[in-house]
Amino acid sequence: MEKIPGLGLGTWKAAPGEVMEAVKVAINAGYRHFDCAYFYHNEGEVGEGIQCKIKEGLVKREDLFVASKLWCTCHKKSLVKTACTKSLKALKLDYLDLYLIHWPMGFKPGDKDLPLDYNGMIVPSDTDYLDTWEGMEDLVTAGLVKAIGVSNFNYEQLERLLNKPNLRFMPITNQVECHPYLTQKNLLSFCQPRNVSITAYSPLGGSSSGVDVMDDPVIKRIAQKYNKSSAQVLIRFQIQRNVIVIPKSVTVKHIQENIQVFDFELRGRDMDDILNLDRNFRMARFPIATNHKDYPFHVPF
Repeated sequence: MEKIPGLGLGTWKAAPGEVMEAVKVAINAGYRHFDCAYFYHNEGEVGEGIQCKIKEGLVKREDLFVASKLWCTCHKKSLVKTACTKSLKALKLDYLDLYLIHWPMGFKPGDKDLPLDYNGMIVPSDTDYLDTWEGMEDLVTAGLVKAIGVSNFNYEQLERLLNKPNLRFMPITNQVECHPYLTQKNLLSFCQPRNVSITAYSPLGGSSSGVDVMDDPVIKRIAQKYNKSSAQVLIRFQIQRNVIVIPKSVTVKHIQENIQVFDFELRGRDMDDILNLDRNFRMARFPIATNHKDYPFHVPF
């Protein structure tokens, strides 16, 4: 089974023009795991950065772990392969190490990523993510992807998938928002015994939501104690919980700093202090999709 490297570079909201350089800097710094998605509309640049380093001879394709995601408008089983092929072409790769269903919700297919009705709400498709999963499994059989998983699934949706009759390939991870204000401890307790890892996106929180976890006094105090940055503490926190972590950055200093987290260990009391910051605060709520039958956040976790 594919093992996902515990630390990767997230590329969400990385602007074109910046992300190619970020990927090159990251590979130089030792990153080997890159988290991408069709919806980020920057896979072409990520691919350029990767190819550049392969041509330099710094890495080989098999040294890298590249993940992408199936967008919601392509949940129809017949559209899955086309969507994956599109990402592969943009990334200039023959295969993906991991392909995820980006959200459990299928949207109306077409040229709009976010098809909206007159009320500004998402227009759903009548797809079922269990059928979408069969399309994902076909990609593994075809050799286009090595492993498959999900993103933003709640525990009920994941359980339904795991109990699917004739399941050919298990989801190896569930990529979800996870940081000290949303520790996902219940989801983690559900997933880990079932051999589904958790991958944490937005592990540093986000100042755009008006709530910056990095500025939390507890985090700052702990960072000072270990002579590390707040970001390093937040990344280390996830690693010690056996959570895969994909901080996004396009700043050279931060990309290099974020991988320097293997030379210290947070003590038990500090881990507890961070866990106690949990307030079930979710930033990525996708409000225009709350009307969807498969909207994941109507259940507690």
